[in-house]
Amino acid sequence: MKSKNLSNKILRSIKSRGFKNIELDSVIETKYILRRSGENFRKFLFSFQDLKGNELCLRPDLSISSVLRYLDNKSIKREKIFYNAEAYRKTYQKKDSIIKNQIGFEILGSNNKEKDDREIINTSLKVLKLSGFNKATLKLGNVELFYLLVDKLEMPQRWKQRLKRYYWNENYFSQLLKRLETNSDIDPVFVETDKSKFKKMQKKDKNKVIAGRTYQEILERFSMKINDPRRSSRGKINTKIIKEFLKIKCPLEKAPKILNSFFKKYSLNIIVGKDYFPIQKKNNKNLKVKFLASNGRELEIYSSIVFSIDVKIKSKVSNFILGGRYDRLTENLGFKKVPAVGAAINMGVYE
Repeated sequence: MKSKNLSNKILRSIKSRGFKNIELDSVIETKYILRRSGENFRKFLFSFQDLKGNELCLRPDLSISSVLRYLDNKSIKREKIFYNAEAYRKTYQKKDSIIKNQIGFEILGSNNKEKDDREIINTSLKVLKLSGFNKATLKLGNVELFYLLVDKLEMPQRWKQRLKRYYWNENYFSQLLKRLETNSDIDPVFVETDKSKFKKMQKKDKNKVIAGRTYQEILERFSMKINDPRRSSRGKINTKIIKEFLKIKCPLEKAPKILNSFFKKYSLNIIVGKDYFPIQKKNNKNLKVKFLASNGRELEIYSSIVFSIDVKIKSKVSNFILGGRYDRLTENLGFKKVPAVGAAINMGVYE
């Protein structure tokens, strides 16, 4: 009962800030989930086929359901919406529930980045104040900073794209860094062999298919590697810069100075202004505000600011609110870009 009363209190507070209550579809097409999360995610879905043979599933993610609704309505205007719903996802841990109770609030069609990011974070802090938790930690990161960093490093464009793409996959990302650092995949003998094969393939039928790809596709990739080679001398320093950046964590008010000092140290033309983050230190002694360069790395959805609010319950730290900007989510689903920012409240912490 306490949880229900608090939930209603939080919903009223969000509504008072101009957010409109909406209903989300319980069932969505499976292809949208797999398009964003990959085929491996299928094992977590409650899926089935309709009479037409289309594969459907119970919604495992509320943000996807929300943006699909926005697109279905052919909306082009800025919308402030909120919802109280459940996400359904299989689990292989007995202690975990397959139903995740969440309250979400989002700004869709959000083109005023600074204003809307700030509004989502301030609404989250308002919810935190109502929650009854005595102490909390707000952690901020920004995926854009990592992208900017990679773009400034001296390495082939294909490698920059690869590091950005697999930033979220910590295991594979670590393997990529190891390859950069050791240059174990650069062998002069193999390089010359590749060049020889390249010249021979140029004389072949470009439409011929080998291992699922045409000669033309293979030649284009060869050409890219030959014309934009990876220099082994830069591997160690690039890896060192990336690893050092991802270890940066400090009180938020010190972040601009520390980041600028880091970028200057490696002669990278990146400057972080004092107003770069959509929140300044709050006069709340029970709230710690930190910057973590690696915050939210496990969450592929985000494209810019990412934040989380952790609380302590019976000596255990739990995530209470998670949010950020996800401008590319709709593109990943196969649609036009819809700028969006939002947050989700995990009501399960009260259970």
